[in-house]
Amino acid sequence: MPHRFSLRPARTLLGLAVAFCGLGLQAAPQRTVYQEPSKTVREVLDAPALPRHQISPDRQTLALVETRRFNSLAELARPTRKLAGLRFDEATGQPSQTPAIQSLRLRPLLDPKAPERVFDLARLNQQDKGWFHSFSWSPDGQRFLLERRGDKINELWVGSTDSTELRRVGGLRLNNALSQGEMAWLSPHELVLLAVPDKRGRAPREPLVPASPVVRESSGRASPERTYADLLSSPHDENLLDHHGLSQLTRVNLQTLRTQKLGAPALFFSVASIGDDETLLTERITRPFSYSLTWDDFPQVVEVRRADGSVLREVARLPLKRGVAINGVLAGPRVFYASPNRDGAVFWVEALDGGNPNQRAPHRDRLMRLDPPYTGEAQELLRIPFRFSGMRFLDDGQHALLSEEDPLRAITRSYLLTLRGGNVSVLFEHALRERYRHPGTPLMRTESRRGRALAQTQGGGLLMLGQGASPKGDRPFLDRVSLRDGNAQRLFQSSDKVYEQPVDLLNGQLLTLQESTHSAPSLHLHPLAATANSAGGAGLSLTRPPATPPVLRKIRRELVQFKRGDGVEMSFWMYLPPDYKEGEARPTLVWAYPLEFHDAALAGQVSGSPNRFANFSGISPVLLALEGYVVLNDATMPIVGDAKTVNDEFVEQITMSARAIIDKAEELGVSDPKRMAIGGHSYGAFMTVNLLAHTDLFKVGIARSGAYNRTLTPFGFQSERRSLWDARDTYLKLSPFLYANQLKEPLLLIHGEADNRSGTPAMQSERLYQALVGTGGTARYVSLPLEAHGYTARESVGHVQWEMRQWLRHHLGDPKAAGR
Repeated sequence: MPHRFSLRPARTLLGLAVAFCGLGLQAAPQRTVYQEPSKTVREVLDAPALPRHQISPDRQTLALVETRRFNSLAELARPTRKLAGLRFDEATGQPSQTPAIQSLRLRPLLDPKAPERVFDLARLNQQDKGWFHSFSWSPDGQRFLLERRGDKINELWVGSTDSTELRRVGGLRLNNALSQGEMAWLSPHELVLLAVPDKRGRAPREPLVPASPVVRESSGRASPERTYADLLSSPHDENLLDHHGLSQLTRVNLQTLRTQKLGAPALFFSVASIGDDETLLTERITRPFSYSLTWDDFPQVVEVRRADGSVLREVARLPLKRGVAINGVLAGPRVFYASPNRDGAVFWVEALDGGNPNQRAPHRDRLMRLDPPYTGEAQELLRIPFRFSGMRFLDDGQHALLSEEDPLRAITRSYLLTLRGGNVSVLFEHALRERYRHPGTPLMRTESRRGRALAQTQGGGLLMLGQGASPKGDRPFLDRVSLRDGNAQRLFQSSDKVYEQPVDLLNGQLLTLQESTHSAPSLHLHPLAATANSAGGAGLSLTRPPATPPVLRKIRRELVQFKRGDGVEMSFWMYLPPDYKEGEARPTLVWAYPLEFHDAALAGQVSGSPNRFANFSGISPVLLALEGYVVLNDATMPIVGDAKTVNDEFVEQITMSARAIIDKAEELGVSDPKRMAIGGHSYGAFMTVNLLAHTDLFKVGIARSGAYNRTLTPFGFQSERRSLWDARDTYLKLSPFLYANQLKEPLLLIHGEADNRSGTPAMQSERLYQALVGTGGTARYVSLPLEAHGYTARESVGHVQWEMRQWLRHHLGDPKAAGR
């Protein structure tokens, strides 16, 4: 038997499974409790989350929304349905791990001295220990919505800007199992949403004895599909999806709190208002379901409906997404948009290459338009050479920004489209991985009547927000791009002393969110004409930076740039412990995530800013700097090559990058090259185990929620477009599971037992651990109960930090004794 521990939290009956192998030792199972990191790290974990600044559409009111930073294991342990790739609370239909709101405050946006309106959410939650979530503004900014997940139902509550009273819409049970909060505004005080039908009844009971075998059959047509979790597996699962997904279109008046049912219930997942009347565009799934695809690849029906919910026209009927090539799309209509303009048009995309990216075609997609009264044929607006990737409507009512991508050439292009007539001009074109010349994304605003998100224009130009990446770090900007000739005028760029993000324009003034290394984000207001060359810190401060743990400001951070052996530029962010002294060569953790590039110049572009406030996730490896370790975070691991074959040299390139990182850290004098650890999460974990299996560069490794056997992801992974049978040697070479006998460095494996990410089920870590046991490796495997791909329970997060610290201390030694 392998060496196994099971850690049990003191206040629950859940167990944390831990396994250890090494030195040929076997130990009897034992029980203990979830562990906690050091006091310093606990202070960081238990600090409140930074508030979100949510500005009303009329730009008059500021909502300060503070979410709960972590779940509890008790919350994760609530009965959950896992159906067709969905996970939702069995009793309420609310998607799993929805962030809970624990405090809400409102105040006039431009008056920082005005008293805040504080809403007593805790009092309203006392009856059933429920919690509020999903704050959103009404289109006119006079009201706001909150959802509340009670013990058995998901409720809708309404608040206003002139009161601290919250009112519940009685008799309404929201159904977010498929829709995840889909709403269509008809006016500033009326909306249509999806609710549980009144006569839905109880969920079907699982038969004690199966009525028949489950039979699946292939008729010879290739249908390559990714490996998904939580798929349907029986007729009972199908019945459960029918039951929980069934929704009633419901009209809600926020003034009277009255509701009205519209049409018959169906498996709706989307509802949107079209134009300026009360016409609706709805999307729903239908049978037959699939046991190998997720719900969003099931057959779909798209319909235009009247205000009473009756069908005016069936726009499209999409088949089951079967027989589609890897990275392909359906051949018929897909991706539907309801026009926010008075024209009331419906837009969609159709493939011109059969949906197959491997088929040569002068144009991949075309954009279609259907106008009221929706009785004629749709009009083709334009054809595009690459694959459609998105469309945003501009607030001038005349244009849209349409984007396409070519994965093989790794480029993206955006067109300015005239909605009447279909005239187009190229506005932007750049590499998919481009950072330094990236034009940004449109500054969006909420339309005041129907609540649609529109791209803002000003003075004949489109407003664009960008990160402003450069070799010295990010400096966010706001540009105005001419709709006539595409020329860009810079209206604002953050100084190099702070990190300042544009948020919105208010009557000739610019609202920004400003932060620095020692100050958490806060809102500022600048006169627009004075901002382009701003040195930062000027203007009116609208909010105070929230209090944060002082110890975070003691971690020293520095951007380090260098080159690897083939000349590709690289970088990492170096974090030094608060007690670090010059000249110390400390044990070091390198944390990385590999990315593919077709151009070496793009691979070296820097990401991040030296002026950002230190705000880390609960499982961030940077918190190990508080334990005394040097942490080289976001270390670049570029894989450079042709998009079709880039992974053929994956191992060689990560080896070259790792060697360059170690050499640079040694050159800086901060790291002991004999005490280097490598770690990563997800694809970073995959990288970690490959490095340990194929090199002797690191003494120890930490791999969280990774995939280690590529034969279990035979139809592609990450950017890999070939199947196992097209690139057998590459798949086998990139499966460190097959090289377990070469992996002699100690390896800490951590995985959420309920990981539902495609390609990374917990079985990946379990099988690797078993392989290491059988071949004499040294490993510890920690299975986190109830956790998915990322870890959200406070108990789990604390234990992960404890595990990482203990593993490094055991195998790298006491960091504070280094260099002495």
